[in-house]
Amino acid sequence: MFFKEALSKRIFELCDEYHYSPNRLAELSAIPPSTFRAMISNKVENPSATIIYKICKTLKIELKEFYDSDLFNFKKLDD
Repeated sequence: MFFKEALSKRIFELCDEYHYSPNRLAELSAIPPSTFRAMISNKVENPSATIIYKICKTLKIELKEFYDSDLFNFKKLDD
């Protein structure tokens, strides 16, 4: 799995966990809808740390919690 796919899956996991639709999370995080759609559609190779920070801030979680997922295990990620 590529990093961009892991990011997308993690965002969907967090949306489910916190009961937000992806659109609602984007809106509350003040992320442009087109940027957010591109991210969750695996079209963004390297999303900015600011976007991930905004998601974490909205969900009231630490950045380390965002990345604390088996999805980001090096053995599972392709270069």
